[in-house]
Amino acid sequence: MAIRLGDTAPDFTAETTAGEIKWHEYLGDSWGILFSHPKDYTPVCTTELGEVARLKPEFDKRNVKVAGLSVDPIEDHRGWAGDIEETQGTALNYPLIADPSRKVADLYDMIHPNADNTLTVRSVFIIAPDKKVKLTLTYPASTGRNFNEILRVLDSLQLTAKHSLATPVNWTSGDRVIIAPSVSNEQAAERFPGYETVKPYLRYTDQPKD
Repeated sequence: MAIRLGDTAPDFTAETTAGEIKWHEYLGDSWGILFSHPKDYTPVCTTELGEVARLKPEFDKRNVKVAGLSVDPIEDHRGWAGDIEETQGTALNYPLIADPSRKVADLYDMIHPNADNTLTVRSVFIIAPDKKVKLTLTYPASTGRNFNEILRVLDSLQLTAKHSLATPVNWTSGDRVIIAPSVSNEQAAERFPGYETVKPYLRYTDQPKD
């Protein structure tokens, strides 16, 4: 069954390049990202895994734990890790889950028969500290994922989880934000002094600094 926004992210225990992990225990009080790959030794995914390793300080800064997944066995993962370091210039510094039984892939509906009935599609799940799924993305095999966009979404999710705000089109951290319709004008004046009303339903304010 497909994972929907707001669902509890399925828990699992799996072997990884960093040892065995229990998913919910591994995440702890952090945000989480789980992203899947069709198989080991694939060109696009090699570049993606290297990019995520390069961006690890950005994920750490946002209190995000990352894990990749492929349905190939752990021995293949270890060999692939060497290729990733060689070709991308960054060693794996997060767990790469081995899922040869496709247990995790099935839990997260990562196998789409219309794409291929044996390989995981390239999915992304962002999971909040309460273990609820906050974002799902699915990419075709030919298109590399944009992890700067995933960082942007994380910034939005973390901001709006803390404040009664929304982020407008093409927003990046530091831009003005939108006050949620659930906030009355009186509340907005108290919480967001100096806010701008463009329409009764469209009110802008500066991004909170905390």
